[in-house]
Amino acid sequence: MPSMEKQEFESLIEDGFALLPEWVRKKIKNVAILVEVEPSSEVRKQEGLGDDETLLGLYQGIPLSARGENYGIGITLPDTITLYQMPIEECAKEDGVEIKKVIADTIWHEFAHHFGMDEEEVQKREKGR
Repeated sequence: MPSMEKQEFESLIEDGFALLPEWVRKKIKNVAILVEVEPSSEVRKQEGLGDDETLLGLYQGIPLSARGENYGIGITLPDTITLYQMPIEECAKEDGVEIKKVIADTIWHEFAHHFGMDEEEVQKREKGR
């Protein structure tokens, strides 16, 4: 079980989102940030995770770079970014950093996918951050 109350964790998500540059926040539209305790067995299978692997976050949706001119016409469900509380807490503990930092880094990572970066490009840019 997570060590932090969900409400406190969600407050740290707000703080992490606020750390994104303003120009990035202005371009984000129709994205919901969700919290789950850990990835479901369905997500684990979908992402090809081994027994010793987990996710801190997951972006699901249509990246901004792939949206055509008809995007948003009619009912358009929001993209989602799911943050997994238990793996984030465990990562912070293992790395000896604040949970707040792991959340902020995970938010940045998942929004990079929202902007259309693949995993390789995201990791390359993370090294330069």
